[in-house]
Amino acid sequence: MTSNAVPRVHIGPAARDELVAAVEAAGAQVAALGEADAVVWTDSDPTNFPRELPIGVRWVQLPSAGVERWVDAVDERRTWTSAVGAYAPTVAEHALALLLAGTRQLPASIRATEWQKREIGGAITPLRGATVAIVGCGGIGRSLIGLLAPFDVEVLAVTRSGTPVPGAARTLPAERTAEVWPAADHVVVAAPATATTQHLVGAEQLAAMRPGAWLVNVARGSLVDTDALVDALDRGAIGGAALDVTDPEPLPAGHPLWGHPRAIVTPHVANPRPLLAAAYAERVQENVSRFREGEPLIGAIDPAAGY
Repeated sequence: MTSNAVPRVHIGPAARDELVAAVEAAGAQVAALGEADAVVWTDSDPTNFPRELPIGVRWVQLPSAGVERWVDAVDERRTWTSAVGAYAPTVAEHALALLLAGTRQLPASIRATEWQKREIGGAITPLRGATVAIVGCGGIGRSLIGLLAPFDVEVLAVTRSGTPVPGAARTLPAERTAEVWPAADHVVVAAPATATTQHLVGAEQLAAMRPGAWLVNVARGSLVDTDALVDALDRGAIGGAALDVTDPEPLPAGHPLWGHPRAIVTPHVANPRPLLAAAYAERVQENVSRFREGEPLIGAIDPAAGY
C-alpha cells in the first residue's frame, strides 16, 4: 500500500471490538471480505478459514504464533503473517515460573499434606549462576533472557541460523543443538513445531542432560518424546520436567505425568486468553500500519520452513 491509500481490512470470522479499534487506529477501515485488501483472522482452527480468498486480498494475519496447522493453507500469491513474538513476554514469564518452581522443588510442597522438610524428587538447585539453554531462541527466548538477567544466568541460545542473540553467552545454529544438552544446567524448549523438530528431545537427548537438569517446554508437545521423558523421570535421569504443552494434548487423566514427583504440568495456559486478546490487537495495529505504509510485516510465514 502507499501512504495515501486507506487499506480495507476484513476481520473474520467475527469482528471483535479490540481488533476493530486496532485496525482503525492504524489508519485502515474494516470491510467485508469481498472488498478487502487484507484479512485479520481470529479463529485458531484452520478448518473454519475460507477455502478461497478474493483475489484482492494481499495479506492474511493469523492469530497463532505456531502455524504448523496452517501451512497447507498458506499460498504464495499473498503475504501471510503469524502472531509469532506477540505473546512472547507472557509465555517467557510462565517459562521462568516453571523453571523456578522446578529448581526449588515447589511441587513437593504444594502436594504435601503434612509439614515436612525433606527433598522430594531430587536436590534443590539454585537458578542463580546456572547455565540455561534456550532451544529455539526467538521472541519467547529473547524475552526470557531479559527475565533471567537478575539471576546472573549464562544463556546458551540455539537458533535456526546461529546468528548471535543479544544477552546470550553463546548462540549455536540448529545443527549444533546436540552440544547444549550436556552443557546446560537446565533447558527451555521454545522452538516451532515442524517436521524437523518432531521429538527434538528424545531418549538420546535426555540421557545427555545433566542429572539435576530441569526441562521446560513452552513450545509444542510434539517436540518432546513423552514416553522417553516419563522413563527418564522414573529413573531420575534428570531433575525434572515442567510442561505447559504435552503430547498427547490434552494430557489424559491418569497419565503418568500427572502427579509425578519430578513433573509439573500446566494445561497450555502460558498465554491466558485475557492477555492474548490485548497482545493480538497490538500486533494487528502494528502490522496494519506497516501494510498501509508498504513496510515489511512482522511475522511473515515461510511455508518451506514451516513457520
